[in-house]
Amino acid sequence: MTANADLAEPADVGVTVDDVTHVATIEIRRGPHNFFDIAVLGEVADTLDRLAAGTTRAVVLCSEGKNFCAGANFTGRSAALGSEGAPHLYDVAIRLFEQPLPIVAAVQGAAIGGGLGLALAADFRVASPESRFAANFAMLGFHHGFGLTVTLPLVVGHQAALDLLYTGRRIDGDAAHRLGLCDALVPADHLRARATEMATEIAAAGPLALRSIRATMRGPLVEQVRAAMAHERAEQTRLQATEDFREGVAATAERRPPRFTGR
Repeated sequence: MTANADLAEPADVGVTVDDVTHVATIEIRRGPHNFFDIAVLGEVADTLDRLAAGTTRAVVLCSEGKNFCAGANFTGRSAALGSEGAPHLYDVAIRLFEQPLPIVAAVQGAAIGGGLGLALAADFRVASPESRFAANFAMLGFHHGFGLTVTLPLVVGHQAALDLLYTGRRIDGDAAHRLGLCDALVPADHLRARATEMATEIAAAGPLALRSIRATMRGPLVEQVRAAMAHERAEQTRLQATEDFREGVAATAERRPPRFTGR
């Protein structure tokens, strides 16, 4: 197994490549909660592009620390989605759907908001009973994003997606497994090993056939997600200007129930 530093600069994203199994592991290194912004998603996308140009056949996506990804940090990064004249977060996020390699996500701890969107950009998800998933946007007074309009109902079904999006409620790994939100449920200390096993089994298939099949099965997804992100972005921009959004962010930071007024 080799560590390719040239694939991941700077150190917010690390990568190792197993030259025997042709499985690469990409690790987001913003623990403990791994909040993302445009820069870190760009590093992940760049790394995937470089791996796809080499001999890698499947990827494990994981994170250091307590949580897989707690989403975008609206309280700490004013440019989390994008500033005037700069690329928007979703201009970068769509690249995760465009690349050709199968991805297995190892989801420890929480995948919340945009972190859930990131997990759903993968083909498969491995979780533990202690894992937690939430599309908590409505509890922020905000519209969901990261293509969840398409990816969430595709995985859990329309009605379950409505429940999760409308309520913003959090579910554990057992409930996620029952819904199909995660594909394997293992003890927390076996997460990466199981994800690597799944990726290794995938990588044993013919590499040309694998890319061809994935392109067929996920081909329409890219354009569907692109269109969904455009709508999600417009709604998020509109709702960011509301009092309810400011209240939702404040309530989350202060760990209290929000007091929404509909303004």
